[in-house]
Amino acid sequence: MDNRREFIKSMGTLGLGAAIISPLSAMSNSDSNILETINTDGSHSIKISILQTTDVHCQIHPHDELFWENDQAVFRKTGGYAHMATMLKRLKKKNANTFLIDTGDMFQGSELSVETNGKAFVPILNAMDYDLFLPGNWEVIYGKKTMQTLMGSLLAPKICTNMYHDLGEGRRGELIFQPYEIWNVAGIKIGFLGYTDPLVPIRQSPNYSKGIIYTKPEENLAHYIDVLKNQEQCAYIIMIAHLGLSQQIALANMPECEGVNYILGGDTHERVRVPIQCKFAKVVEPGAFGSFIGKLDLTITDGKVTEDVYELLEVNSEKIKADDEINQLLEEHESAYQEKINTIIGYSTIPLYRYFVVENPIDTMILDALHDKFPEIDIVLSNGFRFCPPRTTPDETGNIPITNGFIFDMLPVDSTVRTAKATGKQITEWMEKELNNVFAIDASKRFGGWVVKFKGMEVSFRAFGESGKRIESILVKGQPIDPNKKYSILACERDGDPEDMLCRMKGVLEAKNTQSTLHKVMTEYLKKNSPVTPTPQKNAKILDAKETLLTQVSGVDYQFR
Repeated sequence: MDNRREFIKSMGTLGLGAAIISPLSAMSNSDSNILETINTDGSHSIKISILQTTDVHCQIHPHDELFWENDQAVFRKTGGYAHMATMLKRLKKKNANTFLIDTGDMFQGSELSVETNGKAFVPILNAMDYDLFLPGNWEVIYGKKTMQTLMGSLLAPKICTNMYHDLGEGRRGELIFQPYEIWNVAGIKIGFLGYTDPLVPIRQSPNYSKGIIYTKPEENLAHYIDVLKNQEQCAYIIMIAHLGLSQQIALANMPECEGVNYILGGDTHERVRVPIQCKFAKVVEPGAFGSFIGKLDLTITDGKVTEDVYELLEVNSEKIKADDEINQLLEEHESAYQEKINTIIGYSTIPLYRYFVVENPIDTMILDALHDKFPEIDIVLSNGFRFCPPRTTPDETGNIPITNGFIFDMLPVDSTVRTAKATGKQITEWMEKELNNVFAIDASKRFGGWVVKFKGMEVSFRAFGESGKRIESILVKGQPIDPNKKYSILACERDGDPEDMLCRMKGVLEAKNTQSTLHKVMTEYLKKNSPVTPTPQKNAKILDAKETLLTQVSGVDYQFR
């Protein structure tokens, strides 16, 4: 595999001497499939392709996917590693000068990943023949050592320019992965830098990333741009990132980013179809769950990149034949767990998805289950994130089956349910901070998550209002929230959080773990109440945008669809 990869890469340089038959038209050499043209002025041009996947989250099979078309949800079957493989092979066959990258969240997100601590995905990813990897924010879920083993088992190089070994007492060691990679192609060098989310210890359970120090990209970005441009003599610099679209846009507007041409991003599962032109770089992000492949074509003319064209390609699994080799590999690694994964534990009468920023059926179902188990709790909380593909296809019952595997897709971490108490003042201040995490005017201050979900409380707010003053009103059980009253709250425990913290709310009182976990609560609820109809109850009321808001990104020409 390595020899074949090196041969393909070397073809870029050889291609400069290939015969040109027709001017102004890209001709495919039947032996090497190098797309080369000769222009009217006598200059030579070669087209190279960079393909990107990201945030697949271990979704190995085709799945229902939501598209927003004509102001309504439309569902199609997309994704699946075997279908992705077929599409990638076709693209590589068209152009030998093709470089394939994955920008993170490849080892977490399904029951198969949990059952094997991610190990089942090493041979799958290696068989996909990637050229470069970047760790995402979820690669640390099994701990630092396991992350190193999983990433180290991948055949292609791994880069990350902002993850360091923690030597203790805040002392920073060496980078865990190499800081950059260079692709020698068509007589030039393409330099790649890789940055993952420095907010991992805050956004996720702190113990996941224990032993790692993350730094902001702007701390060393200018240095490595200088290394790539002046020392390595790269003609073009691409940042592969797992920061979230808002953070990537903010970074592309910072002076430290001068010299970066493109940011191929990930994390927030956004679907950028037209590159977002920022001050110093263009920014894209190619969706999630293997539903899309990002394709960046660069034209190289006499040693310089003279044109870039970007496409977001849909992996339509109903139109693309599955690759036999990958299919066999998937069956081999899933067979021991297949019966458990596919066991039906309940049904829904409506499509289940989690794409709207404010409220969704999946989150409503989780909150309903928690409230059913703990009816005495005043306010039930659930994290807000865009996680797991939709489930919309009914079976012979006429309802939509919810399998054990789908519980893991929705909730990859089976966290312990935890209760506590907090004053109305604490809850209000916490809610303001959470809203700012989503809607901050300064894009660099937006977290990757969506509005936190809740039941037992009604919050009316202005997403684009002033920081700290977005909330118009909060009602708890129909009454205005009392700043001095203590309310009982419930959420999932985050491994490594202080005892007085719950769902990032600091200083809670009487915090204690229950005997229940999220998966146990969900399973009991669905067995007892199926079929369920988890229609969002408008507990969160957005006053200055549609309740169908699909992205936290604002201020640029972008729509999620």
